[in-house]
Amino acid sequence: MISLILAVAAHAAHAALADQTATLRALDQALFDAVAPGDPQRLWAKTLTADAFYVDENGSVMSRADFLKELKPLPAGASGHIAISEYRAVFHGDTAQVWQRADEDETYHGVPLKAQYLLTESWRREAGAWKLAMVHVYVTRPDPPAVTLPAADVAAYVGAYRLNDLSYTIRLEGDRLTGQQGGGSARPLLAELKDVLFVAGRPRVRMIFQRDAQGRVTGYIDRREGEDLVWTREP
Repeated sequence: MISLILAVAAHAAHAALADQTATLRALDQALFDAVAPGDPQRLWAKTLTADAFYVDENGSVMSRADFLKELKPLPAGASGHIAISEYRAVFHGDTAQVWQRADEDETYHGVPLKAQYLLTESWRREAGAWKLAMVHVYVTRPDPPAVTLPAADVAAYVGAYRLNDLSYTIRLEGDRLTGQQGGGSARPLLAELKDVLFVAGRPRVRMIFQRDAQGRVTGYIDRREGEDLVWTREP
């Protein structure tokens, strides 16, 4: 009997958490839905706590007042919709921590665009209602489309490169380039365009090749978030 009572209680607790998660998800989806049409400030102002802050995808940290001032409907020529694709919530009394993944489909002056966002949030229950206290938005970055370069361009990158005590070797295997740092694993290199290569799954990094006056490759810039590491080609 005790086991049955405990099982029923656990089931009820799980159901209650599921209901709360569904409530927060519905609130978040409503906030997304409010952005495209006419008056997004109204619902956001109602939902945000007085001390809320918002960190947008460009790294700007805004107070509640600053965020509401920036919040505007989509401009003429743009339309779209954001839909939550994944949602998780962890509850601690009257607070909740949320992470979610949201997919955006936008049409910009007749051109379809897609984006995906990863958001973390803090919610607080005030007077029985859930209020949003913090939002941090991150844009997930897909790999750029790869292009096929002429064989001569591909072969020009083959060689050994050095950055102080580090070494990096580019090889041609069949018609594909691979890159290997030190004793690490070789990974395929893809071309975004001529003299700009990347490794799949590392969209934050680009390899920008440099050439001398005769057009010979002399090294490359390993560009990471606007910071450059300069690798020199060895003889």
